Amino acid sequence: MRRILLSPALWILTLATTLAQPDCSSRGVQDSLFHAYARKAHTFGAENPGWDATLDTLLAICPNISEAYQEKGIRQMVLGNLPKMIAYNDTAVVLDPKRWLAYRGYLHCMLVQDYPKAITDLLAAEQLTPNAFTMDHTFSFFIALSYMESRNYPEAERYFLKDIAQQKRGEGRNDIHFNSLLYFGILYYLMNEFDQAELRLNQCLQLYEMHPLANYYMAMTMKITGNQRQNTYFEKARQAMQDGYALNEPNMRFAKFPRQITIEDIEKR
Repeated sequence: MRRILLSPALWILTLATTLAQPDCSSRGVQDSLFHAYARKAHTFGAENPGWDATLDTLLAICPNISEAYQEKGIRQMVLGNLPKMIAYNDTAVVLDPKRWLAYRGYLHCMLVQDYPKAITDLLAAEQLTPNAFTMDHTFSFFIALSYMESRNYPEAERYFLKDIAQQKRGEGRNDIHFNSLLYFGILYYLMNEFDQAELRLNQCLQLYEMHPLANYYMAMTMKITGNQRQNTYFEKARQAMQDGYALNEPNMRFAKFPRQITIEDIEKR
């Protein structure tokens, strides 16, 4: 059998062609390329057009890298173009629904405030990846918020209970996220179930004593029930806000967590 020997120049050309055409179906190749280009994009910052230009260069090489579309969506989030942000995340979901469907549901809930779409995405994501988390919370947490803000309080209650149950999975030794308890308490406040509201808000405050919203809604609950300790909680809410305590959630620059308050709200009492 005759061996075909390539000249050095032809060998270099063949190698360059091979390297210029990576196997875009390989997860390893996708990850390697994405990390390299994402590092470069982050040197510009999301406000800079260089962010998009870098990711566009990546997508010209491998147009099926879902993370690149999600990163392009971040730039649109920063620029305030929420429809375009969602459009890029739509493409990410098509390419990798297990990874991005719940995140898009989070965006619909917390940024766009399109609660029906949030619920649809998050319920579908739960089928794909049961008991998973996105943005530090169970999918059920954001479903519950979406139902609460849609005034479907029974469904909100059901999903807050599911959220807490999912956090207790396994040995059940982890603390429940304090904001799960906060919003469960706020839900009961909205439902005029003030004993339950106090219970959940107290559980929240045991984990995060200077939570401004938990102190405020505890005070508001006690105001309705005639409990004179309301003044203590109003003052703690005011002090917490003045000292810079907050929800302590990711993406707070853009996420619109519901039922937030101002110092003026506290002053009104």
